[in-house]
Amino acid sequence: MERINRILVDEIYLSHLNKIKEHEKQRIFCRHDITHFLDVARIAWIITLERNLNFQKEIVYACGLLHDIGRWLEYEEGTDHALASGEMCVEILEKNGFDPEEIRQIKKAIASHRVKCDANEDLSALLYESDKASRRCYSCDAIGQCKKFQNGEIPEIKY
Repeated sequence: MERINRILVDEIYLSHLNKIKEHEKQRIFCRHDITHFLDVARIAWIITLERNLNFQKEIVYACGLLHDIGRWLEYEEGTDHALASGEMCVEILEKNGFDPEEIRQIKKAIASHRVKCDANEDLSALLYESDKASRRCYSCDAIGQCKKFQNGEIPEIKY
């Protein structure tokens, strides 16, 4: 997990996290912070192990850590954060030792992580599922105001 540890202290990565934090200061619903990113990565890895999927641990963790780094750009410009995150992750991955094929896989998964897909061996589907399962709705202070809660869409705890 050496490359993952390097991402966690990467100045570009930390800059994106700080920009998201600034935009979400007043947000009472699901924040996109390091806790969320690590939760997505860990859940994706648990799913990978449970289903005997053929994904490398560092690839799974990189997807989880980088999947929403473009969120601040969505706040500022209205750009789709999944597509922005897919583009933004490339420099971070290159800088931290990922090869072109790994970068291609991660970028593709991140760029399409908001699209529901049932393919078991698809990294995008894994990221989508783990992102949805990562929300701690039951302990959220804003649950009474949440549209998902009001519509009965609260995800069940699986992992």
